[in-house]
Amino acid sequence: MQTVAVLDFETTGLSPNQGDRATEIAVILLRDGQIVDRYQSLMNAGKRIPSQVVNLTGITNDMIASAPAASKVMREAAQFVGKHPVVAHNAGFDRRFWQAELAHLGISSDQSFACTMLVSRRVYPHAQNHRLSTLVDMLQLPKSGRAHRAMADAQMTCHLWHRLQHDIAQTYGMSRVDYDLITRVQLTSSAKVPAFLRSLGESQARGDVSGAPEGNQ
Repeated sequence: MQTVAVLDFETTGLSPNQGDRATEIAVILLRDGQIVDRYQSLMNAGKRIPSQVVNLTGITNDMIASAPAASKVMREAAQFVGKHPVVAHNAGFDRRFWQAELAHLGISSDQSFACTMLVSRRVYPHAQNHRLSTLVDMLQLPKSGRAHRAMADAQMTCHLWHRLQHDIAQTYGMSRVDYDLITRVQLTSSAKVPAFLRSLGESQARGDVSGAPEGNQ
């Protein structure tokens, strides 16, 4: 069985390189489609949240003022994630904050990240857009809690991850779609994904899953 850590941050802005900091993190451990554990916390990194971000997330400066220090939360989150590979929607964003927040503590952040947004672009190319909320509505996935809160978004990402695995397996006749296979899809150019997955499905049927991504995008 394979366990992945599905992660979501809420933050004060878009870029840690511009001084933005995390305000909330949620991590769900997902094992073969089943949620086995969760971690969630607000965090106080000493950075004021702009009013437009408060309106978006509902996380206020008063809430952050009474939250645990970011250093404590991120140490706990890093321990919780451990060596598990990470999944996130728009993973480039979450990865930058994961690395930046851990860098403040001198903790290495060498986890691999799979991105449900990039994979969705390849598997559902005709979606109106590839925002998490749009994909959840399109695929009629379960919703819980307020969007733009870390745990609610992490839960929706779990459902999307599992659906991607299911749809790839069903479409291309695969018995198993694991983390490594999905990251290979993520690295394959959109135009080449169908042929790539057909080839993998045929290889899997023969008991041979070797092969390499067919070009980047």
